[in-house]
Amino acid sequence: MLGTGILKGLAVTAKNFVGSYHDDARMVTQEYPDVPARLPAAFRNFPFLVTENATDPMGTLRCVACQICEKECPPQCIYIEKSKDKKPDATGKPQLYPAVFAIDTAVCMSCQLCVEVCPFDAIKMDHVFEIAVTDRFTGLLLNREELAKPNSYFHQIHPDEAAEVDARLGAERKAAEEKAKAAAAAKAAPKPAAPVAGVADPGPASPRPATDKPATGGAPAP
Repeated sequence: MLGTGILKGLAVTAKNFVGSYHDDARMVTQEYPDVPARLPAAFRNFPFLVTENATDPMGTLRCVACQICEKECPPQCIYIEKSKDKKPDATGKPQLYPAVFAIDTAVCMSCQLCVEVCPFDAIKMDHVFEIAVTDRFTGLLLNREELAKPNSYFHQIHPDEAAEVDARLGAERKAAEEKAKAAAAAKAAPKPAAPVAGVADPGPASPRPATDKPATGGAPAP
């Protein structure tokens, strides 16, 4: 029948139109910016620095200023200056820290190479994309205070990866603590007494060999 295809198409359109008012599966339009966008965990925009403690972000940065990310960055948008002193990290080991850590997000290409090469899981990719500024030269140059975000935020945007990182770092810290305790116990153990100067160590006593003694008071043997 002529026009059957058109009628079927109109029926599908009407079904979707009516269903969009009561079917949650059909309500796909996000009322952005009134409703925040729901981003997948794999989404990445610009990097941020992970800190262990939200109350002391600069004192608990995981970054030790190794500068690997700065060297591997293809557009060279990361700038790091090492500190002159050291601070204890999460395991209590004295480490260097970045006195200056800046990322020029106007140049960053969100390639995630800095995340891949970091041996300390100190830098991760963020979900924030609303960073429009009026001055792209200074407004998009982020320093370490602006880049630092707590580990709890990392768990919010990348829960699976954050849980894996925490489990691995926890095992490493536990091993470091056990090693430190074993070293302290070995140091506190009593040491053997040192030999007195000028006196030779007699060493362990050895049994004397048995000897046949001649009988006394008897006649000499012929």
